[in-house]
Amino acid sequence: MECTVSWTGASGTRSGMGFVAETGSGHVLMMDGAVDEAQPANGGQNLAPRPMETVLAGAGGCTAYDVVLILKRGRHDVRACSVRLTSERAATEPKVFTKIHLHFTVTGRAIAPAAVERAIAMSHEKYCSATIMLAKTAEITTSFDVREA
Repeated sequence: MECTVSWTGASGTRSGMGFVAETGSGHVLMMDGAVDEAQPANGGQNLAPRPMETVLAGAGGCTAYDVVLILKRGRHDVRACSVRLTSERAATEPKVFTKIHLHFTVTGRAIAPAAVERAIAMSHEKYCSATIMLAKTAEITTSFDVREA
């Protein structure tokens, strides 16, 4: 796996904190910093997600992918799956994630809560590289709801 991240600057002036990531699979992801009124040279333009937000989103995508795949392989009638991630970061540099909570909402027909619980556990114990890696610095917790389609 590879990725190239390049600074975009702002409007050709080479100021600002925008970046574009070009992934090995041929996709593009934009990232930017927050507007910093106190130190404009250090801030972004708030035109895209922050880099750490993309890390959090990647973890959510990784585990949601696993949960859907595990449920589908178990022949469960999954119609939708979302995961809401909330996090806390260290107060000082490096501001690593210290807590991440993932709340899954799985919608389908006659899906047993035990099946969803098992799929989430399998993702976090065996399959999701992102959450397993983040668990080295952060306490990872989960919860879920199952909704009937």
